[in-house]
Amino acid sequence: MFTVGSGELWDRAPDWSGYVSAASLPQPHSSPSQTFIYPFLTRGRPFPLHIVYFGMLFCLYNGFLQGYYLIYCAEYPTDWCSNIRFTSGMLLFSLGMGINIHSDLLLRQLRKPGETTYRIPQGGLFTYVSGANYFGEIMEWFGYAIATWSLPAFAFAFFTLCFIGPRAIHHHRFYLRTFTDYPKSRKALIPFIF
Repeated sequence: MFTVGSGELWDRAPDWSGYVSAASLPQPHSSPSQTFIYPFLTRGRPFPLHIVYFGMLFCLYNGFLQGYYLIYCAEYPTDWCSNIRFTSGMLLFSLGMGINIHSDLLLRQLRKPGETTYRIPQGGLFTYVSGANYFGEIMEWFGYAIATWSLPAFAFAFFTLCFIGPRAIHHHRFYLRTFTDYPKSRKALIPFIF
């Protein structure tokens, strides 16, 4: 029997900070808009079903790993949500998500329906880098890793950088080869640096 006066109730109360961290940081790849709406807004070539299958399998595994760690393994102090790591990570995550969504919107608007020609992305962070959408996604995941301060999140952020970074470099080189008027000051992935 728990009694409020003895403090026994509070001694056995669950630590909710892991749940708060998990709930406040939605997985960008598994959000309903990214899963159900975005595919219908894009005008691209069809791609093999096995890629969709492995993408879903990967997202399920990663979501399980991140969620399991946050709920069952992570131990956060009760004031974690006001900790500088959590707040700065959330800020970085939110900024990265904004950059990613805005960059995807700009990319979708590059072509008119039925058009197949390539165009130079303009506006937003594309003013400074060729892979603005990739930069935003990498920023999201590093923000998530900082906010949760967990090894699985840092591992995923690192591997996101390892896999998406080369794609940004490839796109940058493609743009430089394809367009003679491509801005020479534009970097591949990190504004003003790389």
